[in-house]
Amino acid sequence: MPPPAGAEIAFAGRSNSGKSSAINTLAGHTRLAFVSKTPGRTQLINLFRMRNGAALVDLPGYGFAQVPLAVRLQWQGLLEHYLTRRSNLAGLVLIMDSRRPLTDLDWKMIGWFGPTGRPIHCLLTKSDKLTRQEQTKTLRETRAALAEFGAQITVQMFSSLKKTGMEDAEKVIGSWLSGDGAVPSIS
Repeated sequence: MPPPAGAEIAFAGRSNSGKSSAINTLAGHTRLAFVSKTPGRTQLINLFRMRNGAALVDLPGYGFAQVPLAVRLQWQGLLEHYLTRRSNLAGLVLIMDSRRPLTDLDWKMIGWFGPTGRPIHCLLTKSDKLTRQEQTKTLRETRAALAEFGAQITVQMFSSLKKTGMEDAEKVIGSWLSGDGAVPSIS
């Protein structure tokens, strides 16, 4: 990792949760983060530096990626170290498939990062695959499950395909970087 310089916003999520698509959608680029139907393509911590010096950080996906156990354990150690010790990490965007939110691995991620006291914003991706009623129910249940964290964890629906939820996500993430809600452009 490069030395800490400028605020970093980490993006984490299960393999195949739509993490790379969400990063690309929020950044306004189609091929910034590599998108694949094969889980586990992101195997390193990738930093995308913005014009203001801050960075979006694409973390390796966790979960059912078809990689050897030794590699998965290495990723786990890498993720835990980065999330708990990176001094300039401003917040975590936790990407969860809206059809399967809050898996055991998502709770583990919250368990690592939550004690830092830094904010977590959950994007419930692929919301276009749910009916409006299912979206409302999923959002309500997820917020209720995370209520013990108070304002530290926020939750919203998001769809990279339909570009829904972008404004809300930009407002939250931008506030972590600039304090005014504006998301700086990527260079």
